[in-house]
Amino acid sequence: MIALLHTSPVHVPVFDALRDRDHPGVELRHLVHEALLDRAAAEGPGAVAGEVAAVVAGAVAEGAAAVLCTCSTLGAVAEASAAELGIPVLRVDRPMAAAAARAGRVVVIATQEATLAPTTELIRAEGGSGVRTILVAGAWELFRAGDREGYLDAVAGAVDAVRGADVIVLAQASMADAADRAATSVPVLSSPGPGLRAAVEAGARGR
Repeated sequence: MIALLHTSPVHVPVFDALRDRDHPGVELRHLVHEALLDRAAAEGPGAVAGEVAAVVAGAVAEGAAAVLCTCSTLGAVAEASAAELGIPVLRVDRPMAAAAARAGRVVVIATQEATLAPTTELIRAEGGSGVRTILVAGAWELFRAGDREGYLDAVAGAVDAVRGADVIVLAQASMADAADRAATSVPVLSSPGPGLRAAVEAGARGR
């Protein structure tokens, strides 16, 4: 069983669909904690590190073979909890960041300001350089209002406006479907597919 820590319920069907397509038979347990992102955005990810560790520990106690944090803002504090638990705890955006770091000039697009620094730091930690960031103004408000179509269109518009990039990174899992709406010829990377694959593989190795 793979446990997934989400900060929005919209991620549940996304990862279920990826599981059905790519990893049939794998059990996913979804743990949705929306308040964690609100607090992390207001006070910094460190403010919720203890709560994140408690959620992850609870998943381990329930039999998780691996835990995947699907929130880019909380990814680092989730990973940090792994040392004491004995199972893999992964951040969903690490495989994406590693791929982006190999590509050259990287533009990171986010709709939540709190996500920009963690994503940029991760790409640089993976060996990337020349990282630029774009915050899509007003898009997060659309997301919070439940306007998914408007949200994805806003992200796709920002993607198509990028110039001088070898790769574009969609920093949040909620942005992934915008890649299909963009017309750019620049590769656009999103985190859900590679992140879930890494968690499933890590869980299998731990059995």
